[in-house]
Amino acid sequence: MLHIYCPHCAEYREEEEFRPKGEAHIARPVEPEATSDEDWGNYLFFRKNPRGLHHELWYHAAGCRKFFNITRDTVSYQIHETYKVGQQPSVTKQASSSKGAAK
Repeated sequence: MLHIYCPHCAEYREEEEFRPKGEAHIARPVEPEATSDEDWGNYLFFRKNPRGLHHELWYHAAGCRKFFNITRDTVSYQIHETYKVGQQPSVTKQASSSKGAAK
């Protein structure tokens, strides 16, 4: 069982309290009326599904009922960080790569 840290509640809770909601940091089209059907469809339905480090949007359904982001490794399920929506991740592929190169 995963224990997930909620940045709003400031405590670890069991994974059953949370719901994954998909990829984080997806920019909504600036002018939806001027967006082509193909671009709008890509925005709504197509998401990355990477192997390795991934930023995801999660919802604390049985707690504070707020959304937040998780940086998680999709291979090992290791959670590297959690942070509030609107903040940027401190763990990225570039940061991970540079740490590995420095070793």
